[in-house]
Amino acid sequence: MNIEKKVEENNLTVKLDGRLDITTAPQLEAEVKGDLADVQHLVFEIEGLQYISSAGLRTLLSIHKIMNKQQGDMVIRGASDDVMKIFDVTGFSHILTLE
Repeated sequence: MNIEKKVEENNLTVKLDGRLDITTAPQLEAEVKGDLADVQHLVFEIEGLQYISSAGLRTLLSIHKIMNKQQGDMVIRGASDDVMKIFDVTGFSHILTLE
């Protein structure tokens, strides 16, 4: 999986390409959690994400909880139909903000 981050003031944009699964979820968690201290608006751009597993969902939920604790917001943009189906089937589409 490829992870690109862009920080502007208190905004963080994370672009994901590839597969977010048991092998790549720890990498995403480590790369993003270290940058969240002053972030108030977090955007995941996932147009290039081909697959997300339960480990990837747990990582996104964990990051979402951190953002809630620091009264920030998190948005996930550009999910493909296949990835959106996973969000819908698991109920994550009701928990996370998807655009």
